[in-house]
Amino acid sequence: MNAMNFIINSTMKLPSTLLNLRNALFLGSRHRFNLPCCEDKLFYKSKASLLNFSKNSQFHAYPSRFVGFQRVINNAQKFNCLPSSVFARPRAVPMPNGFSVQAVVASKVRDLSTSAETGINDKNFERIHVQNGINVKTLVERIDTDKNLVGGENPLTEDGNNVKNIGEGLGNGKNGVSIDSAIEKEAWDLLRDSVVSYCGFPVGTVAANDPGDKQPLNYDQVFIRDFVPSALAFLLKGEGEIVKNFLLHTLQLQSWEKTVDCYSPGQGLMPASFKVRTVPIDDNKFEEVLDPDFGESAIGRVAPVDSGLWWIILLRAYGKITGDYSLQERVDVQTGMKLILNLCLADGFDMFPSLLVTDGSCMIDRRMGIHGHPLEIQALFYAALRSSREILSVNEGSKNLVRTINNRLNALSFHIREYYWVDMKKINEIYRYKTEEYSMDATNKFNIYPEQIPSWLMDWVPEEGGYLIGNLQPAHMDFRFFTLGNLWSIVSSLGTPKQNEGILNLIESKWDDIVGHMPLKICYPAVENEEWRIITGSDPKNTPWSYHNGGSWPTLLWQFTLACVKMGRLELAQKAIALAEKRLSRDHWPEYYDTRSGKFIGKQSRLYQTWTIAGFLTSKMMVENPEMSSLLFWGEDYELLEICVCALSKSGRVKCSRGAAKSQILV
Repeated sequence: MNAMNFIINSTMKLPSTLLNLRNALFLGSRHRFNLPCCEDKLFYKSKASLLNFSKNSQFHAYPSRFVGFQRVINNAQKFNCLPSSVFARPRAVPMPNGFSVQAVVASKVRDLSTSAETGINDKNFERIHVQNGINVKTLVERIDTDKNLVGGENPLTEDGNNVKNIGEGLGNGKNGVSIDSAIEKEAWDLLRDSVVSYCGFPVGTVAANDPGDKQPLNYDQVFIRDFVPSALAFLLKGEGEIVKNFLLHTLQLQSWEKTVDCYSPGQGLMPASFKVRTVPIDDNKFEEVLDPDFGESAIGRVAPVDSGLWWIILLRAYGKITGDYSLQERVDVQTGMKLILNLCLADGFDMFPSLLVTDGSCMIDRRMGIHGHPLEIQALFYAALRSSREILSVNEGSKNLVRTINNRLNALSFHIREYYWVDMKKINEIYRYKTEEYSMDATNKFNIYPEQIPSWLMDWVPEEGGYLIGNLQPAHMDFRFFTLGNLWSIVSSLGTPKQNEGILNLIESKWDDIVGHMPLKICYPAVENEEWRIITGSDPKNTPWSYHNGGSWPTLLWQFTLACVKMGRLELAQKAIALAEKRLSRDHWPEYYDTRSGKFIGKQSRLYQTWTIAGFLTSKMMVENPEMSSLLFWGEDYELLEICVCALSKSGRVKCSRGAAKSQILV
């Protein structure tokens, strides 16, 4: 205790070098660097509440939680930083052979109003403030004592066999996964070569590690969405430290100021990517800093809406696979998650429960006509909400947020299932729509004109299948098939069980269109000719059947495999994996493939793309150990479907269509 008091009292002020870093001009532009990795000053809010060394408190140490200590290195020592010996080195929770994970059942939330209050102004909601010119998270004075998880996740709907055999799987070598083929050994070597270290600790993987690429642009950065398959590969192999470090360091970056042309977005925004930079502080002395990109350097300057959603999904996956739920219970982690949710659930002008976003705000990060309410964002949003429902601690400060999550989950699931789904029957119904209906009982609620139905769609949709359309707005339906959104609708149970089965039936029926020579098309069909010029702005990278415009992306393989595992269609996943295995190593692990059938390597495709490598490895492990994979998806939540926000209204004008549609929903 005396040593700790000495450290705190002797480092009350940050060195001027660090303060100057906040306004440093790096490469001609103003970047917000995070603090150096080796630090020994504690964040504190008041002398009464920061350090509580009582028997009930926990102190979690990791490299970037202590600030103020300059790590001074010379050229030869640049990448050999070690943390101060005063503090323990963070390690992932070990997973010994025979370790058994017990399913965590979320507690029910009872006697809570179902009004759609956002709780934005809740006094107990954690905020961020600026201290000494550097953004610092405000610590909560009271650490939550109620460890119950937020309600509604009925274990019977999560597939009761999900965790039954996990102990045996973990006891069989490395989670029951054997690495036999030369291709898999090569993939693991490449994946490990892509690991980025910060202060001697692994914190992520670069987007691509192509030795022949002379202009990497931002492919040498760690992207949140790109790291997810890498994280799952490491987790399924029993190596959780890199994932834990990644989650905590990106959480630290969340609090940095983000400004584009004098305007700053919401506090909960997570960066699209970050890079470890080595900056000089004195003669022959350097230090490592994390330089985040929140979209201010991205093409089009678009904020990454999906980054925060992927972060929450990965946080849940880390707990499920490792059994280390202490990370989720940390105050800073709970606070960061609430900030993301606060940003997503804020009230606006929209009449729909789906998230309204601009073009290019997700995996499709260029202009492709997905602005509005794209399915990909809605499916990830739904998965993140369900993850938060399991993770959030129940207390007075989170009660309103829990209520809002329940309401949004209910409204979003109904909205997507009812209005985004198309099969042969629904297309025929749209074909006969009446327009200009002004009524509470209108059938054509979005005033969709039948002439919008594209000619290719009539003969493309099979009799025994269907899919969720790409976008829905007033007087507009985007009938393109977007693979990621449909796969995550299966994984998260955003679609009904019947709809989920129909999506896989469609993929199987239209295998040559969606899979072809390389799984899987990012969307189908491509926009061409005048439509391409209008929708993409004549984008030379998104030419027809290339890149985001109908290109084939091998990283989608792991998400397809997970959907197949959930629906008991392993043969489809194995067929797709076999196709990929024939070419990926030979083609040097490309980012994407071109042409209608995915025959050619993409004309601007980076080689040795990390999420291509990680997606392949993750797919192989999921097929070999489906019991472990089952921890990553959600079952149908029938209890959630019984909640109806419309029942709260006292107005006679509100008429809910849920009752009429329930026969279609609960199938």
